[in-house]
Amino acid sequence: MNRITEDQVKKVAELARLKLDSNQVKHHAEQIEKILDYVNQLEKIDTTGVACTTRAIEVINVLRSDANNKFEDRDELLNLAPARENDFFKVPKIIKS
Repeated sequence: MNRITEDQVKKVAELARLKLDSNQVKHHAEQIEKILDYVNQLEKIDTTGVACTTRAIEVINVLRSDANNKFEDRDELLNLAPARENDFFKVPKIIKS
């Protein structure tokens, strides 16, 4: 039994603004059906006792301690910027009034 009809593929293609010819519609319907069959196989696997994961590989953030370092010469630092206004960095305006 086909769960995905060619009309459903045409409707999704239309919503996605894709132009598919009849061969492509038939091909995509078959491909989606194969994907759904595979998902159905996966649903039958007993995963009792298997921990939930978000990634196949464990990702760990490497953090450094956050330390406040006092910079001795404020003017030297401000002069490194492309533009300066008094004791502040001057940046281009990005919001229109």
